[in-house]
Amino acid sequence: MTQQAHAMLPKENDLERSRGRFVQALKTHIAGRVTPGVRELYEHQAAAAWEKQHGQVPQNRHEVRQSLSKIGYYRLWSSLRRTSQHLLWSTVADCIERQATELSEAAKIEDPRGSLLLDPDLELPWYQWDVDIHAMPGGYRGEYGDNDVSVGALYDRGVYLYAMGQMGALNDDYGRSIIDNYLFAEHPTFSPKEILDMGCTVGHATLPYAQAFPAAEVHAIDLGAPVLRYGHARAEALGAKVHFSQQNCEDTSFPDEKFDLIVSHIVLHELPPEALRRTFAECHRLLKPGGLMIHADFPGYEGVDHLSQSMIDWDTYNNHEPFWGPMRDMDLVAESAKTGFTSANVTSVVVSTGRILQSGKNQQSGQLWLLVGQKI
Repeated sequence: MTQQAHAMLPKENDLERSRGRFVQALKTHIAGRVTPGVRELYEHQAAAAWEKQHGQVPQNRHEVRQSLSKIGYYRLWSSLRRTSQHLLWSTVADCIERQATELSEAAKIEDPRGSLLLDPDLELPWYQWDVDIHAMPGGYRGEYGDNDVSVGALYDRGVYLYAMGQMGALNDDYGRSIIDNYLFAEHPTFSPKEILDMGCTVGHATLPYAQAFPAAEVHAIDLGAPVLRYGHARAEALGAKVHFSQQNCEDTSFPDEKFDLIVSHIVLHELPPEALRRTFAECHRLLKPGGLMIHADFPGYEGVDHLSQSMIDWDTYNNHEPFWGPMRDMDLVAESAKTGFTSANVTSVVVSTGRILQSGKNQQSGQLWLLVGQKI
């Protein structure tokens, strides 16, 4: 497994490294040994019991979930998954809390290549206050002191442990996959001069664009000040020039038709439907004629059996991902086309990635779904 390493990364002691390995081993065990039993129980017990009571087998993912929720093994599996998620965050959080002051000092950059612009008056949307996405304490907004970067460090290290290093040493697989497997393959002459990454968190997927298009001006926005502070310091430590700013992707301060390329990575499923529609409209406003919008997330439910849908949808109900299911139910191509792109200029594409997803999401191993729109 590749080892995560850069100057802003929290430094683990032996006990913290051991705890991290335990969490990874537990998640691997749940995915490989416990999860298959859920499917077996559904096929041999839950579906039949539901049919006996209702006169037909479950007709959708919601009925599948209800049928399984009556079985102790399913509740145990669900509890184990939730517990492993809490263990993941608490393991990393203890390491960060021990050196929070040092990390905050390290994030103070003199003579930066890029820039950092925070807006203390920015009004965070309700879904940022109400939801700690994927059960990460503090979400993307939690601040615990001056110049705090704790949740940025928590996200950086936590994502690496969750993915077990399969997103690369810099957690940058999604950005690299879009560039290598889509942009370079389908648009070989495309050379953007202005790039925007929406919902960048700490810039995992942002930096590959700065590296692939060194002549471009790269901007990255997010709602959380601490993740942006950390992301800026991390980018500087890695020698990348990126302009980070605290903004809402639904309504940015950038002028009309500024960008050639607008991207996001695993952000759509963290936005409620009304925010998604406003974000698509903002992308259309910000793009230059001929510019590309590329939003990367996971494939929808089309063609997926009801049991697999229910397993994927576990996160909607149990992992602080309330918009995970609703996003998959939307026709995102049609929704984005309504904002000005037109249906002829919006499409969906599936590209391969280097990551193998775990547990309930393993039905989409190695795939990333792209919503691509071109402004004409």
